[in-house]
Amino acid sequence: TMSLREHALSLFRGAVGTVRPAPMLKRALKLQGDGCPQLLVKGQAFPVKRDLYLVGFGKAVLGMAAAAEEILGDHLTRGIINVPLGIQESLQRAGMQEMLLKPHSKIQVIEGARNNLPDAEALKGAVAIQELAEGLTADDLLLVLISGGGSALLPAPIPPILLEEKEKVTKLLASRGAAIQELNIVRKTLSVLKGGGLAQLAHPARVVSLILSDVIGDPLDIIASGPTAASSHSVQDCLQILTKYNLLHNLPESVETVLSSSPTKPTAPENYSHVSNIILGSNTLALEEAKRQAEGLGYAALVLSAAVHGEVGRVATLYCQLIQLVHLGFSGLGDGPRGDELRGSLLQLAAELQIPGLDLDEFLQALRGLGPARPVCILAGGETTVQLQGTGKGGRNQELALRVGLGLHRAQATGASSPQGRCEILFFSGGTDGQDGPTKAAGAFCSPGMVAEALQEGLDVEAFLRNNDSYTFFSQFQGGHHLLVTGLTGTNVMDIQAILIRAM
Repeated sequence: TMSLREHALSLFRGAVGTVRPAPMLKRALKLQGDGCPQLLVKGQAFPVKRDLYLVGFGKAVLGMAAAAEEILGDHLTRGIINVPLGIQESLQRAGMQEMLLKPHSKIQVIEGARNNLPDAEALKGAVAIQELAEGLTADDLLLVLISGGGSALLPAPIPPILLEEKEKVTKLLASRGAAIQELNIVRKTLSVLKGGGLAQLAHPARVVSLILSDVIGDPLDIIASGPTAASSHSVQDCLQILTKYNLLHNLPESVETVLSSSPTKPTAPENYSHVSNIILGSNTLALEEAKRQAEGLGYAALVLSAAVHGEVGRVATLYCQLIQLVHLGFSGLGDGPRGDELRGSLLQLAAELQIPGLDLDEFLQALRGLGPARPVCILAGGETTVQLQGTGKGGRNQELALRVGLGLHRAQATGASSPQGRCEILFFSGGTDGQDGPTKAAGAFCSPGMVAEALQEGLDVEAFLRNNDSYTFFSQFQGGHHLLVTGLTGTNVMDIQAILIRAM
């Protein structure tokens, strides 16, 4: 029989495989007919009356563009994409030819945004995309490819604002503790292309956006700052945020000029009738595929949520308690006092974490109904946050796995987890882009016995966690066997977690 680790790897690969750019585009995008060809996207038809153009920006856009060009063939007139610095070389080195454009491609590639920050190269690409959009006619069709990381790759401040002035405002806000949503609202307000700007410039051409979401809940106006989606925010919202952080009087003159002359209302939604925004890939889709695979391997599989977020320690507690609850169920003790205590604690924790769309009560009912004999697989996705305190090397997925391992170790030490009913238990967390923090791992696995085994090897898990040094721990422990290493995947739909439990 396969080990739990082999099962976990196969679930993760299946989930990531389904949101890789090439298979994803080939499922969703077709070109039909020769006389007056039509572009079919997930069953919707868009006639190609004259010229077909392509633009794109984001971390996964190179692979998306390579697949799109293959599908569109000679019908594609011209394209421009903005992608992260060094990505072509990385994919070449990784032997991922299918993610690269062919030698005589009609698509121009501009690499920029070093360290995911807008820079002169990204600005050059944004200006080229803007000029292409402005030159389109009513008979043209513009295909827009968008993925996470697109925001930094599409900087186009409204003149006379300079890129460094816009950056200065964003940095000031961030240093005063502004949330990412607030930063995005200010960025959009000062930008030509964000917040629906690109779609407005391309009018009257037909605009079809294909989106790979890396944001919880897949909100169209947030992914890459929504260049083709109606913005729900106005200049008033921007001014409120600047006031809240006491910045109204430290703004560059150019920013004041733009804010005072901006329209007060957001562009009306009816002005977007020429636009279709279509989500092609998301965490939800990846989890659905993982569930299908798990069921194929004989598991009773449940999806907890595709929107798990919050501080990594709290999320680790949530997973530890879920594991203990399933373990109790295997021992036939799920309905005893310990089970009730765990359920109460889980409901309180879920309420505090405020995970969108999670009905934990209903989930726990479904868990109860699984019956004791079948192996269980609980799947979840989203993105946790780590408060950095140390100087170690790691990433949120490896830290989450290490914290779950420590939580399970403590539960055993206090006798809180049931001794009867021998079970095999595995937890893993992995980033779908194949990179977790500045490391070569995508994430890591843990099991209840891991921390005790590490202590025997002289590794103090708590010391590694205090230094945010999860990667160093996993590299040193059992020769790195617990690291999840996939290499770059060319896609990104946040993270995936799984709990696998079976009777021994």
